[in-house]
Amino acid sequence: MRDILDVHTHTIASGHAYNTMMEMIRAAQDKGLEVYGITEHAPRMPGTCHDFYFHNLKVVERRHGDLEVLLGAELNILDEKGNVDLDEPYLGRMDVTIASLHTPCIAPGSRERNTECLIQAMKNPHVNVIGHPDDGRYPLDYAAVVQAAKEYHTLLEINNNSLTPGGSRRNARENDLELLRMCKRYQVPVILGSDAHYHKDILNHEFACALLQESDFPEELVVNTDKKKLYAYINKYAQ
Repeated sequence: MRDILDVHTHTIASGHAYNTMMEMIRAAQDKGLEVYGITEHAPRMPGTCHDFYFHNLKVVERRHGDLEVLLGAELNILDEKGNVDLDEPYLGRMDVTIASLHTPCIAPGSRERNTECLIQAMKNPHVNVIGHPDDGRYPLDYAAVVQAAKEYHTLLEINNNSLTPGGSRRNARENDLELLRMCKRYQVPVILGSDAHYHKDILNHEFACALLQESDFPEELVVNTDKKKLYAYINKYAQ
């Protein structure tokens, strides 16, 4: 499968990653990506950057040779109303946004509450991707999540970091298989994300690709194969 983009990565600005922005961009160039995204953790994550960091992203070049760089945020979903930790107008100015459930920012709840958190976040037109919806600490109704993603035009992520042995997310493999089964049933696209916090992990979709193959998941429903598929979902190219 052609895999030419990775839009879920972090730099030292997120507080628990290990390379600078330019080190990550050079690594993305070396790996031959066409589109590369840096989505720093939004302000409620302990140790990450201040709001001002996101306000000032306008100064950073988005083209580096043949590589297109997208700059945005991995937002924290804060409650069952889908509130996130970056306000307008800056939220809409992010090239790409991912919204995720993180234990430092929201305690796991019931299956119904966790599902409502994601669905309400998807209703925000400036939320482009739901990050790692495979964490068993936050049980979900995957049929409801997938149908909401279709209704609100939001991408669902298959997160390679979740599937990497030794990670903190629980039952990711089983949950991703169920998510892929629902996406295949309802014809809902997915995006593969490395969730790289170190330059060598950019475009590391090894475990995610293996699940796609195991699931016989249709290639046409994977946005990583064609940047135009991604453009249909992200703020930078919103009509």
